[in-house]
Amino acid sequence: MTTRRSFLKKSTVAGLSALAMPAASYARILGANDRINVAFMGLGRRVPAYFDSLRKKHNSHLLYLCDVKKSQVAKTQNRLKAIIDYQPKVEEDIRIILENKDLDAVFVATPDHWHAHATSMALDAGKHVYVEKPCAHNPKEGEIMVARQAATGKMVQMGNQQRSAPHSIEIIKAIHEGAIGKPYKAIAFYSNGRGEVPHQIKQAPPADLNWDLFQGPAPRQDYFHDIWNYNWHWYGWKWGTAESGNNAIHELDIARWALQVDFPDHVSVNASKKHYQDDGWEMYDSMYATYTYGENKEIHWDGNSRNGYNTYGAGRGTLIYGTEGSVFVNRAQYKLFDRGGKLIKESTKTNETGVALGGAGNMSTQHIANFYESIRGKATLNAPIKDGAKSNHLALLANISYRIGAGFDVDNQTGNAFNREAMQLWSRTYETGWELE
Repeated sequence: MTTRRSFLKKSTVAGLSALAMPAASYARILGANDRINVAFMGLGRRVPAYFDSLRKKHNSHLLYLCDVKKSQVAKTQNRLKAIIDYQPKVEEDIRIILENKDLDAVFVATPDHWHAHATSMALDAGKHVYVEKPCAHNPKEGEIMVARQAATGKMVQMGNQQRSAPHSIEIIKAIHEGAIGKPYKAIAFYSNGRGEVPHQIKQAPPADLNWDLFQGPAPRQDYFHDIWNYNWHWYGWKWGTAESGNNAIHELDIARWALQVDFPDHVSVNASKKHYQDDGWEMYDSMYATYTYGENKEIHWDGNSRNGYNTYGAGRGTLIYGTEGSVFVNRAQYKLFDRGGKLIKESTKTNETGVALGGAGNMSTQHIANFYESIRGKATLNAPIKDGAKSNHLALLANISYRIGAGFDVDNQTGNAFNREAMQLWSRTYETGWELE
Protein backbone atom coordinates (compact mmCIF):
# COMPACT_ATOMS: atom_id res chain seq x y z
CA MET A 1 0.00 0.00 0.00
CA THR A 2 1.34 3.38 -0.91
CA THR A 3 2.32 5.73 1.88
CA ARG A 4 0.76 9.15 2.05
CA ARG A 5 4.03 10.75 0.94
CA SER A 6 4.41 8.58 -2.18
CA PHE A 7 0.74 9.12 -3.00
CA LEU A 8 1.22 12.87 -2.92
CA LYS A 9 4.20 12.70 -5.27
CA LYS A 10 2.25 10.60 -7.78
CA SER A 11 -0.95 12.64 -7.61
CA THR A 12 0.80 15.99 -7.83
CA VAL A 13 2.47 15.04 -11.11
CA ALA A 14 -0.61 13.35 -12.56
CA GLY A 15 -2.99 16.13 -11.62
CA LEU A 16 -0.87 19.21 -12.27
CA SER A 17 -2.90 20.53 -15.18
CA ALA A 18 -6.20 19.95 -13.38
CA LEU A 19 -4.98 21.67 -10.24
CA ALA A 20 -4.03 24.81 -12.14
CA MET A 21 -7.33 24.97 -13.98
CA PRO A 22 -9.65 27.83 -12.91
CA ALA A 23 -13.15 26.96 -11.70
CA ALA A 24 -14.89 28.40 -14.78
CA SER A 25 -12.76 26.29 -17.14
CA TYR A 26 -13.27 23.21 -15.00
CA ALA A 27 -17.02 23.72 -15.05
CA ARG A 28 -17.02 23.54 -18.85
CA ILE A 29 -15.50 20.03 -18.85
CA LEU A 30 -17.96 18.55 -16.34
CA GLY A 31 -20.06 17.59 -19.32
CA ALA A 32 -23.09 18.94 -21.07
CA ASN A 33 -25.27 18.07 -18.08
CA ASP A 34 -22.82 19.39 -15.46
CA ARG A 35 -23.06 16.14 -13.51
CA ILE A 36 -20.76 15.99 -10.48
CA ASN A 37 -19.29 12.63 -9.47
CA VAL A 38 -18.75 12.32 -5.72
CA ALA A 39 -17.40 10.00 -3.03
CA PHE A 40 -18.59 9.82 0.57
CA MET A 41 -15.71 9.15 2.97
CA GLY A 42 -16.89 8.22 6.47
CA LEU A 43 -20.33 6.64 6.71
CA GLY A 44 -21.27 7.38 10.28
CA ARG A 45 -23.85 9.68 11.82
CA ARG A 46 -23.32 12.58 9.45
CA VAL A 47 -23.64 10.85 6.07
CA PRO A 48 -27.50 10.78 5.97
CA ALA A 49 -27.36 14.58 5.71
CA TYR A 50 -25.86 14.09 2.24
CA PHE A 51 -28.55 11.80 0.87
CA ASP A 52 -30.99 14.43 -0.38
CA SER A 53 -28.19 16.01 -2.44
CA LEU A 54 -28.15 12.82 -4.54
CA ARG A 55 -31.63 13.37 -5.90
CA LYS A 56 -31.84 13.99 -9.64
CA LYS A 57 -32.47 17.72 -9.35
CA HIS A 58 -28.95 18.18 -7.95
CA ASN A 59 -27.38 16.32 -10.92
CA SER A 60 -24.81 14.45 -8.86
CA HIS A 61 -23.69 10.84 -9.01
CA LEU A 62 -22.30 8.83 -6.10
CA LEU A 63 -19.31 6.93 -7.45
CA TYR A 64 -17.94 5.60 -4.15
CA LEU A 65 -18.74 4.76 -0.57
CA CYS A 66 -15.64 4.77 1.61
CA ASP A 67 -15.41 3.51 5.17
CA VAL A 68 -13.02 1.39 7.22
CA LYS A 69 -15.88 -0.61 8.79
CA LYS A 70 -17.93 -2.96 6.63
CA SER A 71 -21.10 -2.72 8.72
CA GLN A 72 -21.13 1.05 8.17
CA VAL A 73 -21.01 0.46 4.43
CA ALA A 74 -23.84 -2.08 4.52
CA LYS A 75 -26.00 0.23 6.62
CA THR A 76 -25.48 3.12 4.20
CA GLN A 77 -26.13 0.95 1.15
CA ASN A 78 -29.45 -0.12 2.62
CA ARG A 79 -30.51 3.44 3.43
CA LEU A 80 -29.56 4.68 -0.04
CA LYS A 81 -32.04 2.33 -1.72
CA ALA A 82 -34.77 4.89 -1.17
CA ILE A 83 -32.70 7.66 -2.80
CA ILE A 84 -30.78 6.23 -5.77
CA ASP A 85 -31.41 3.36 -8.19
CA TYR A 86 -27.79 2.26 -8.64
CA GLN A 87 -24.98 0.80 -6.52
CA PRO A 88 -21.92 2.97 -5.91
CA LYS A 89 -18.55 1.27 -5.71
CA VAL A 90 -17.15 0.41 -2.28
CA GLU A 91 -13.55 1.02 -1.22
CA GLU A 92 -12.10 1.37 2.28
CA ASP A 93 -8.97 3.31 1.27
CA ILE A 94 -9.49 6.86 0.05
CA ARG A 95 -6.10 6.84 -1.67
CA ILE A 96 -7.34 4.28 -4.17
CA ILE A 97 -10.52 6.25 -4.82
CA LEU A 98 -8.58 9.44 -5.50
CA GLU A 99 -6.82 7.78 -8.43
CA ASN A 100 -10.12 7.73 -10.36
CA LYS A 101 -10.01 10.57 -12.90
CA ASP A 102 -13.81 10.60 -13.18
CA LEU A 103 -14.20 11.63 -9.55
CA ASP A 104 -14.94 15.33 -9.06
CA ALA A 105 -15.47 15.82 -5.33
CA VAL A 106 -15.02 14.12 -1.96
CA PHE A 107 -17.17 14.48 1.15
CA VAL A 108 -15.07 13.99 4.30
CA ALA A 109 -17.09 12.89 7.34
CA THR A 110 -14.48 10.82 9.15
CA PRO A 111 -13.23 11.18 12.73
CA ASP A 112 -11.48 14.52 13.26
CA HIS A 113 -7.88 13.32 12.92
CA TRP A 114 -8.49 12.37 9.26
CA HIS A 115 -10.05 15.64 8.04
CA ALA A 116 -6.97 17.61 7.08
CA HIS A 117 -5.18 14.64 5.54
CA ALA A 118 -8.14 13.52 3.44
CA THR A 119 -8.72 17.08 2.27
CA SER A 120 -5.08 17.63 1.37
CA MET A 121 -4.87 14.30 -0.49
CA ALA A 122 -8.02 15.12 -2.43
CA LEU A 123 -6.76 18.57 -3.37
CA ASP A 124 -3.45 17.14 -4.51
CA ALA A 125 -5.39 14.67 -6.67
CA GLY A 126 -7.34 17.52 -8.29
CA LYS A 127 -10.64 17.00 -6.43
CA HIS A 128 -12.98 19.44 -4.74
CA VAL A 129 -13.76 18.84 -1.07
CA TYR A 130 -16.68 19.20 1.32
CA VAL A 131 -15.14 18.69 4.76
CA GLU A 132 -17.07 18.50 8.00
CA LYS A 133 -16.04 20.44 11.06
CA PRO A 134 -13.57 20.53 12.58
CA CYS A 135 -11.73 21.05 9.33
CA ALA A 136 -8.42 20.60 11.20
CA HIS A 137 -7.31 18.67 14.26
CA ASN A 138 -4.73 21.35 15.20
CA PRO A 139 -3.90 24.92 14.10
CA LYS A 140 -1.02 23.91 11.83
CA GLU A 141 -3.29 21.63 9.84
CA GLY A 142 -5.68 24.53 9.31
CA GLU A 143 -2.86 26.68 7.96
CA ILE A 144 -1.79 23.88 5.60
CA MET A 145 -5.33 23.34 4.31
CA VAL A 146 -5.82 27.04 3.54
CA ALA A 147 -2.49 27.17 1.72
CA ARG A 148 -3.21 23.95 -0.19
CA GLN A 149 -6.58 25.21 -1.36
CA ALA A 150 -5.05 28.49 -2.54
CA ALA A 151 -2.34 26.61 -4.44
CA THR A 152 -4.75 24.22 -6.18
CA GLY A 153 -7.69 26.53 -6.76
CA LYS A 154 -10.15 23.76 -5.95
CA MET A 155 -13.36 24.34 -3.99
CA VAL A 156 -13.25 23.46 -0.30
CA GLN A 157 -16.46 23.99 1.64
CA MET A 158 -16.49 23.47 5.41
CA GLY A 159 -19.59 21.78 6.78
CA ASN A 160 -20.84 24.67 8.92
CA GLN A 161 -24.18 24.41 7.16
CA GLN A 162 -25.84 27.33 8.93
CA ARG A 163 -23.91 29.61 6.55
CA SER A 164 -26.37 28.47 3.86
CA ALA A 165 -29.53 28.81 5.95
CA PRO A 166 -31.72 31.61 4.48
CA HIS A 167 -32.83 32.79 7.92
CA SER A 168 -29.21 33.05 9.12
CA ILE A 169 -28.14 34.90 5.98
CA GLU A 170 -31.11 37.27 6.39
CA ILE A 171 -30.48 38.17 10.03
CA ILE A 172 -26.70 38.51 9.69
CA LYS A 173 -27.24 40.88 6.78
CA ALA A 174 -29.67 42.87 8.93
CA ILE A 175 -27.13 43.02 11.76
CA HIS A 176 -24.44 44.28 9.38
CA GLU A 177 -26.89 46.92 8.16
CA GLY A 178 -27.49 48.20 11.70
CA ALA A 179 -30.58 46.33 12.90
CA ILE A 180 -29.23 46.20 16.46
CA GLY A 181 -26.88 49.16 16.25
CA LYS A 182 -23.22 48.25 16.69
CA PRO A 183 -22.83 44.56 17.66
CA TYR A 184 -20.35 44.18 20.49
CA LYS A 185 -20.86 40.77 22.12
CA ALA A 186 -21.94 37.28 21.13
CA ILE A 187 -22.58 34.23 23.27
CA ALA A 188 -22.35 30.92 21.45
CA PHE A 189 -23.84 28.08 23.47
CA TYR A 190 -24.48 24.35 23.49
CA SER A 191 -26.15 22.11 26.08
CA ASN A 192 -26.52 18.33 25.85
CA GLY A 193 -27.17 15.47 28.25
CA ARG A 194 -24.44 13.09 27.13
CA GLY A 195 -24.22 10.11 29.45
CA GLU A 196 -21.54 8.02 31.09
CA VAL A 197 -18.68 6.88 28.85
CA PRO A 198 -17.09 3.43 29.35
CA HIS A 199 -13.46 3.14 30.36
CA GLN A 200 -11.07 2.03 27.65
CA ILE A 201 -10.82 -1.73 27.84
CA LYS A 202 -8.20 -3.35 25.61
CA GLN A 203 -9.61 -5.90 23.17
CA ALA A 204 -9.30 -7.06 19.59
CA PRO A 205 -10.77 -4.70 16.99
CA PRO A 206 -14.15 -5.66 15.51
CA ALA A 207 -13.65 -8.22 12.76
CA ASP A 208 -14.99 -5.88 10.09
CA LEU A 209 -12.91 -2.84 11.13
CA ASN A 210 -9.62 -1.91 9.47
CA TRP A 211 -8.06 -0.55 12.66
CA ASP A 212 -4.81 0.45 10.98
CA LEU A 213 -6.64 2.58 8.39
CA PHE A 214 -8.95 4.02 11.04
CA GLN A 215 -5.87 5.36 12.81
CA GLY A 216 -4.44 6.76 9.58
CA PRO A 217 -2.30 9.80 10.51
CA ALA A 218 -2.41 9.06 14.27
CA PRO A 219 0.43 7.17 15.97
CA ARG A 220 -0.41 3.47 16.27
CA GLN A 221 -1.82 1.92 19.44
CA ASP A 222 -3.84 -1.10 20.54
CA TYR A 223 -7.60 -1.08 20.06
CA PHE A 224 -9.89 -0.39 23.00
CA HIS A 225 -13.58 -1.15 23.42
CA ASP A 226 -15.86 0.98 21.24
CA ILE A 227 -13.28 3.58 20.21
CA TRP A 228 -14.68 3.55 16.68
CA ASN A 229 -18.27 4.25 17.76
CA TYR A 230 -18.20 7.96 18.64
CA ASN A 231 -16.25 7.49 21.89
CA TRP A 232 -13.05 8.52 20.11
CA HIS A 233 -14.34 12.06 20.71
CA TRP A 234 -13.69 11.77 24.45
CA TYR A 235 -10.67 9.44 24.68
CA GLY A 236 -7.83 11.95 24.78
CA TRP A 237 -6.48 14.11 21.97
CA LYS A 238 -5.27 11.49 19.51
CA TRP A 239 -8.44 11.46 17.39
CA GLY A 240 -10.90 14.04 18.67
CA THR A 241 -11.03 17.74 19.49
CA ALA A 242 -13.46 17.57 22.45
CA GLU A 243 -16.79 19.40 22.38
CA SER A 244 -15.24 22.63 21.14
CA GLY A 245 -14.16 20.94 17.93
CA ASN A 246 -17.22 18.73 17.84
CA ASN A 247 -19.90 21.41 18.19
CA ALA A 248 -18.68 24.87 19.24
CA ILE A 249 -17.44 25.66 15.74
CA HIS A 250 -20.99 25.97 14.42
CA GLU A 251 -22.06 28.66 16.87
CA LEU A 252 -18.65 30.35 17.08
CA ASP A 253 -18.88 30.72 13.32
CA ILE A 254 -22.20 32.55 13.59
CA ALA A 255 -20.80 34.77 16.35
CA ARG A 256 -17.71 35.67 14.34
CA TRP A 257 -19.82 36.27 11.23
CA ALA A 258 -22.18 38.61 13.08
CA LEU A 259 -19.42 40.62 14.75
CA GLN A 260 -17.28 40.66 11.57
CA VAL A 261 -14.12 39.56 13.36
CA ASP A 262 -11.38 37.05 12.60
CA PHE A 263 -8.65 36.21 15.11
CA PRO A 264 -8.93 37.45 18.71
CA ASP A 265 -6.42 39.39 20.78
CA HIS A 266 -6.77 37.07 23.78
CA VAL A 267 -8.34 33.72 24.68
CA SER A 268 -9.06 32.27 28.10
CA VAL A 269 -11.17 29.38 29.37
CA ASN A 270 -12.72 27.97 32.50
CA ALA A 271 -13.12 24.29 31.76
CA SER A 272 -13.08 20.94 33.54
CA LYS A 273 -14.76 17.56 33.81
CA LYS A 274 -17.85 18.08 35.99
CA HIS A 275 -19.90 14.90 35.51
CA TYR A 276 -19.37 11.15 36.03
CA GLN A 277 -16.00 11.69 37.65
CA ASP A 278 -15.02 8.01 37.45
CA ASP A 279 -16.01 7.25 33.85
CA GLY A 280 -13.83 7.05 30.73
CA TRP A 281 -14.31 10.64 29.52
CA GLU A 282 -10.78 12.10 29.48
CA MET A 283 -11.19 15.84 28.85
CA TYR A 284 -13.46 18.67 29.92
CA ASP A 285 -17.21 18.27 29.58
CA SER A 286 -17.98 21.86 30.59
CA MET A 287 -16.29 24.97 29.22
CA TYR A 288 -16.75 28.72 29.27
CA ALA A 289 -14.36 30.37 26.81
CA THR A 290 -13.81 34.08 26.25
CA TYR A 291 -12.32 35.67 23.14
CA THR A 292 -11.58 39.40 23.24
CA TYR A 293 -11.19 41.62 20.18
CA GLY A 294 -10.50 45.22 19.36
CA GLU A 295 -13.28 47.83 19.44
CA ASN A 296 -14.47 46.28 22.74
CA LYS A 297 -15.94 43.25 20.99
CA GLU A 298 -16.05 39.83 22.62
CA ILE A 299 -17.26 36.30 21.93
CA HIS A 300 -18.08 33.74 24.59
CA TRP A 301 -18.55 29.99 24.24
CA ASP A 302 -20.73 28.35 26.91
CA GLY A 303 -20.55 24.60 26.32
CA ASN A 304 -22.13 21.97 28.56
CA SER A 305 -21.81 18.48 27.14
CA ARG A 306 -23.44 16.61 29.99
CA ASN A 307 -25.89 19.03 31.53
CA GLY A 308 -28.93 19.45 29.33
CA TYR A 309 -30.36 22.52 31.06
CA ASN A 310 -31.21 25.08 28.38
CA THR A 311 -29.56 28.12 29.95
CA TYR A 312 -30.46 30.36 27.02
CA GLY A 313 -33.83 28.82 26.17
CA ALA A 314 -32.56 26.34 23.58
CA GLY A 315 -30.08 23.49 23.27
CA ARG A 316 -27.79 25.45 21.02
CA GLY A 317 -27.57 28.80 19.28
CA THR A 318 -26.01 32.25 19.36
CA LEU A 319 -27.00 35.47 21.11
CA ILE A 320 -25.74 38.70 19.55
CA TYR A 321 -25.88 41.94 21.55
CA GLY A 322 -25.81 45.37 19.95
CA THR A 323 -26.04 48.93 21.15
CA GLU A 324 -29.68 49.14 20.02
CA GLY A 325 -30.98 45.61 20.30
CA SER A 326 -30.16 41.91 20.30
CA VAL A 327 -30.67 38.75 18.28
CA PHE A 328 -31.18 35.09 19.07
CA VAL A 329 -30.39 32.75 16.18
CA ASN A 330 -30.04 29.00 15.95
CA ARG A 331 -30.48 26.36 13.28
CA ALA A 332 -34.26 26.67 13.37
CA GLN A 333 -34.92 30.43 13.32
CA TYR A 334 -33.97 33.91 14.49
CA LYS A 335 -35.62 36.36 16.86
CA LEU A 336 -34.87 40.09 16.72
CA PHE A 337 -35.39 42.22 19.86
CA ASP A 338 -35.18 45.95 20.49
CA ARG A 339 -32.98 47.40 23.23
CA GLY A 340 -35.78 47.05 25.76
CA GLY A 341 -36.11 43.33 25.06
CA LYS A 342 -39.31 43.53 22.99
CA LEU A 343 -39.62 40.98 20.18
CA ILE A 344 -39.69 42.88 16.89
CA LYS A 345 -39.47 40.10 14.33
CA GLU A 346 -38.93 36.36 14.08
CA SER A 347 -38.42 34.00 11.17
CA THR A 348 -40.37 30.83 10.46
CA LYS A 349 -38.74 27.63 11.71
CA THR A 350 -36.69 25.26 9.57
CA ASN A 351 -36.46 21.47 9.98
CA GLU A 352 -32.76 21.33 10.81
CA THR A 353 -32.14 19.32 13.96
CA GLY A 354 -30.52 20.83 17.06
CA VAL A 355 -28.32 18.72 19.34
CA ALA A 356 -29.41 15.39 17.86
CA LEU A 357 -26.63 13.32 16.32
CA GLY A 358 -26.30 13.73 12.57
CA GLY A 359 -27.78 17.19 12.19
CA ALA A 360 -29.56 16.41 8.93
CA GLY A 361 -32.04 18.90 7.51
CA ASN A 362 -32.80 21.27 4.67
CA MET A 363 -29.93 23.67 5.35
CA SER A 364 -27.47 20.78 4.96
CA THR A 365 -28.89 20.14 1.50
CA GLN A 366 -28.70 23.86 0.70
CA HIS A 367 -25.08 23.95 1.85
CA ILE A 368 -24.21 21.06 -0.43
CA ALA A 369 -26.15 22.61 -3.32
CA ASN A 370 -24.07 25.75 -2.85
CA PHE A 371 -20.95 23.57 -3.01
CA TYR A 372 -22.12 21.95 -6.25
CA GLU A 373 -23.06 25.23 -7.90
CA SER A 374 -19.70 26.73 -6.91
CA ILE A 375 -17.92 23.82 -8.59
CA ARG A 376 -19.98 24.54 -11.70
CA GLY A 377 -18.90 28.17 -11.57
CA LYS A 378 -22.44 29.40 -10.95
CA ALA A 379 -22.14 30.42 -7.29
CA THR A 380 -19.69 31.46 -4.59
CA LEU A 381 -18.97 29.20 -1.63
CA ASN A 382 -20.84 30.19 1.51
CA ALA A 383 -18.20 28.63 3.78
CA PRO A 384 -14.85 28.53 1.95
CA ILE A 385 -12.03 26.94 3.90
CA LYS A 386 -10.15 30.24 4.13
CA ASP A 387 -12.99 31.62 6.25
CA GLY A 388 -14.16 28.40 7.90
CA ALA A 389 -10.68 27.68 9.21
CA LYS A 390 -10.86 30.90 11.25
CA SER A 391 -13.92 29.68 13.14
CA ASN A 392 -12.27 26.28 13.51
CA HIS A 393 -9.24 28.08 14.93
CA LEU A 394 -11.29 29.61 17.75
CA ALA A 395 -12.29 26.16 18.99
CA LEU A 396 -8.70 24.93 18.80
CA LEU A 397 -7.44 27.98 20.72
CA ALA A 398 -9.91 27.14 23.51
CA ASN A 399 -8.66 23.55 23.61
CA ILE A 400 -5.05 24.72 23.84
CA SER A 401 -5.89 27.16 26.62
CA TYR A 402 -7.53 24.31 28.54
CA ARG A 403 -4.61 21.94 27.96
CA ILE A 404 -1.93 24.38 29.15
CA GLY A 405 -4.10 25.70 31.97
CA ALA A 406 -3.72 29.35 31.04
CA GLY A 407 -5.11 32.08 28.83
CA PHE A 408 -2.83 33.78 26.32
CA ASP A 409 -2.54 36.63 23.88
CA VAL A 410 -3.02 36.00 20.17
CA ASP A 411 -1.69 37.73 17.07
CA ASN A 412 -4.93 39.04 15.57
CA GLN A 413 -3.41 39.04 12.08
CA THR A 414 -2.11 35.45 11.94
CA GLY A 415 -3.90 33.69 14.79
CA ASN A 416 -0.58 32.58 16.31
CA ALA A 417 -0.28 32.42 20.08
CA PHE A 418 2.09 34.70 21.96
CA ASN A 419 2.79 31.82 24.32
CA ARG A 420 5.57 29.27 23.97
CA GLU A 421 3.65 26.49 25.70
CA ALA A 422 0.62 27.07 23.49
CA MET A 423 2.74 26.96 20.33
CA GLN A 424 4.08 23.56 21.38
CA LEU A 425 0.55 22.25 20.78
CA TRP A 426 0.25 23.96 17.37
CA SER A 427 0.80 20.68 15.57
CA ARG A 428 0.92 17.03 16.64
CA THR A 429 2.94 13.83 16.30
CA TYR A 430 2.00 11.76 13.25
CA GLU A 431 2.50 8.13 12.35
CA THR A 432 5.70 7.83 10.29
CA GLY A 433 4.92 8.42 6.63
CA TRP A 434 1.73 10.39 7.40
CA GLU A 435 3.31 13.75 8.14
CA LEU A 436 1.29 16.64 6.72
CA GLU A 437 3.47 19.00 4.67
